[in-house]
Amino acid sequence: MDDEDVANRKVSFRKCLEHLSGAGKAIGVLTSGGDAQGMNAAVRAVVRMGIYVGAKVYFIYEGYQGMVDGGRNIVEASWESVSSILQVGGTIIGSARCKAFRTREGRLRAAHNLVQRGITNLCVIGGDGSLTGANIFRKEWSGLLEELAQNGEMDKEQVQKHSYLNVVGMVGSIDNDFCGTDMTIGTDSALHRIIEVVDAIMTTAQSHQRTFVLEVMGRHCGYLALVSALACGADWVFLPESPPEEGWQENMCIKLSENRARKKRLNIIIVAEGAIDTQNKPITSEQIKELVVKQLGYDTRVTILGHVQRGGTPSAFDRILASRMGVEAVVALLQATPETPACVVSLSGNQAVRLPLVECVQMTQDVQRAMDERRFKDAVRLRGRSFESNLNTYKRLAIKLPDDQIVKSNCNVAIINVGAPAAGMNAAVRSAVRVGIADGHKMLAIYDGFEGFAKGQIKEIGWGDVGGWTGQGGSILGTKRTLPGKSLEDIAAQMRKHSINALLIVGGFEAFESAILFADARDHHQEFCVPICVLPATISNNVPGTDLSMGSDTGLNAVVETCDRIKQSASGTKRRVFIIETMGGYCGYLANMGGLAAGADAAYIFEEPFDIRDLQKATSRPCSASAYLHSGTWTRTTVMTTESNVEHLTEKMKTTIQRGLVLRNESCNENYTTDFIYQLYSEEGKGVFDCRKNVLGHMQQGGAPSPFDRNFGTKISARAMQWISTKLKEALGKGKRFMSDDSICVLGISKRNLLFQPVAQLRQETDFEHRIPKEQWWLKLRPLMKILAKYKVSYEVSDSDQLEPMHHRGHEEPAAI
Repeated sequence: MDDEDVANRKVSFRKCLEHLSGAGKAIGVLTSGGDAQGMNAAVRAVVRMGIYVGAKVYFIYEGYQGMVDGGRNIVEASWESVSSILQVGGTIIGSARCKAFRTREGRLRAAHNLVQRGITNLCVIGGDGSLTGANIFRKEWSGLLEELAQNGEMDKEQVQKHSYLNVVGMVGSIDNDFCGTDMTIGTDSALHRIIEVVDAIMTTAQSHQRTFVLEVMGRHCGYLALVSALACGADWVFLPESPPEEGWQENMCIKLSENRARKKRLNIIIVAEGAIDTQNKPITSEQIKELVVKQLGYDTRVTILGHVQRGGTPSAFDRILASRMGVEAVVALLQATPETPACVVSLSGNQAVRLPLVECVQMTQDVQRAMDERRFKDAVRLRGRSFESNLNTYKRLAIKLPDDQIVKSNCNVAIINVGAPAAGMNAAVRSAVRVGIADGHKMLAIYDGFEGFAKGQIKEIGWGDVGGWTGQGGSILGTKRTLPGKSLEDIAAQMRKHSINALLIVGGFEAFESAILFADARDHHQEFCVPICVLPATISNNVPGTDLSMGSDTGLNAVVETCDRIKQSASGTKRRVFIIETMGGYCGYLANMGGLAAGADAAYIFEEPFDIRDLQKATSRPCSASAYLHSGTWTRTTVMTTESNVEHLTEKMKTTIQRGLVLRNESCNENYTTDFIYQLYSEEGKGVFDCRKNVLGHMQQGGAPSPFDRNFGTKISARAMQWISTKLKEALGKGKRFMSDDSICVLGISKRNLLFQPVAQLRQETDFEHRIPKEQWWLKLRPLMKILAKYKVSYEVSDSDQLEPMHHRGHEEPAAI
């Protein structure tokens, strides 16, 4: 990068600060309605981003009630006041129902309290009712101020100075019942609580041949019930949006009795608390229990999860989601004008977008109206394509058609696991097997990776063989890192012997490389001229062609949970810095996103080169964020910083936050090892703080899959099988050989869609030496971690400075599945 480029970047930095200047502005942040895990992360992000841009930020305690009561309920927040709250569930500023705010008199008092503190920017974290109230308040604002002036409670100068109110909303609701966003804050954490209970119940239920009926939250939305059913392979699910057809009682009992006949020891039925039948009459968990006991005589238990779902530590996903939304909310408030309508900061795929609040609320209310009018197909459609896809996938995987109703394709489809074990692999295998059988294929399981493939460790696998696989960690089929290169002849012979017509490869970078080898070998081995699809599965999240890989969410949660425990261990020890090493090879995803979710002070990654000056001395110099050029070399782009990591931590120890957390990706630098950084910090911090180090190792690959990875594996695998079935159908009776690039693909998430991308195309986008994609979307989040850790770095405004139309809701498949 030449001097001119650096100068231009500095100009960009200055413009950025000017554009985001909050000088003279005040922002109020409140949480309202039911609490949700992750709300504190959102509050933290709003406070710190607001202070970062020079604005005053005020806590409004107890939601709208605190706004109406004023006094000590509205307090200016400091940087330190939101320290150590990322891992805390609920909301530290409280939430309450407020009847007074529903009246004009109450809103008059609220307006007066805000104007007294100069607050004309409001960030509301809550459900649709809370956001609707905020929008009403915004519309009435000028009238309220005029009335206060007429009453002598405010002068005309104050009215003119605070003439309009900006409102930005973030949806905090575990039910995921708000249209316009793929995931609301708290939903992922609630799913974690549900799946933890389901996993615990499954062990005891299998011991006694029991049927369990689990009631989960969702008075008006069945998202939690539906996704939980997908994640645990439940036998039946009851939802408000999609009531069971007439005669469901008999059909459900037949399904349960068939399970027992197949020696299945456990039946799981999941019920949303707002479940109804086609006549809008409630279906309760007790009714279902009585039905099972009366009709089948099975030992049946009911478990109502209740507020357990709201409790506990926020998941890594919710922390990152809330942090991104909080920062975006502040940017939206600072960019707002008197003509800007109230907006909601939403998640679309892995992109933060802004949507019109009124339209989102209207569509949410349309769903309820459709259910009230018994237009259930419309209700499902209005929930979005993701909800509809979840429902269709669940139905396909839960109910096996009789053999005589399945049209046989006479095709054999094989599935193999490759590379290191990753959570979600087993869910993907289960989904592929069942969808493949439903499509009429004979499904073949290949054991022990390509070594097993070459040796002929191939067996047919049936519908019942994969029961209970969704929640299992690791790889039941077995997996190895060995590539097929030296065994291509033997593998081709096995494909010929078993008449394999298509291949599904589930794995990490090795799976991608093996697909390239098969593509290159097609000219010599016609056996490889079949549809081949790669499903990315690795905690490292380093497979080209996808923004997220199966297993990365589970690995990230393992990192964050460990960081939480380590930080907690320091609660009785002042002035201590922890150096933590994560896995990931050369890919810094776990370190970077783990740092953002755990509130780290620094995260060292390969993609952003650093040197001894970054580690040790304080110099006013650019810090680096790397970019990969088409020439095949890494270069640095410049983001201005004015302090090193050690200086930053030294200054931090002078505050009330006397604890530091530093993450290091295992291959970020050949020479600056974890031991080196530990020793350097120990030396430079002598007399100010002491250090401890921890290498997380393979614990990041173990454990039960997270709800996200279970559902991601299930849905992406079902989509892959649809693609394979379509390809095979095209070739039916034609003896077609698949030679084109688009017949060997990686299926992954790209921004807002699930895309099949040919490996030939992705080859050009890959750094094979370091086994990572040349471009990685999450690098754009690097400044967020640094800003929220109080580094002086630039923040470039996102492209979403305009409201997006609501038709973007319900894209192909979101990152938050």
